[in-house]
Amino acid sequence: MARRKTNPEETGEAPSFEEALAGLEAIVEAMEHEQLPLEELVAYYEKGSTLIDRCEAVLQAARGRIELITLRNHNESQDDSAAGDDSGFSPPSGAPDASDDDNDDDIRLF
Repeated sequence: MARRKTNPEETGEAPSFEEALAGLEAIVEAMEHEQLPLEELVAYYEKGSTLIDRCEAVLQAARGRIELITLRNHNESQDDSAAGDDSGFSPPSGAPDASDDDNDDDIRLF
């Protein structure tokens, strides 16, 4: 049986990123193109602020997950190369790392 899409506001659940983004787009459209009373504009602004917070939280969680996956893959590749390398050489702990120059805000998949 097909799953019925429910409105997150009806169920009390936080909206998904896509739902929050669509809600923001609808709010911006209404605020830009409709003649709305001040109270309604303030209510839209408040709702938009809540949706922005939700989008930022979802993006931050996704960034954290990606960083964990990247770190795990990096550690696994180091373990694999260490197992095949009998030289015993490892870079000094104070040696600069290539990732030090990277911007922390960038999302890297590899």
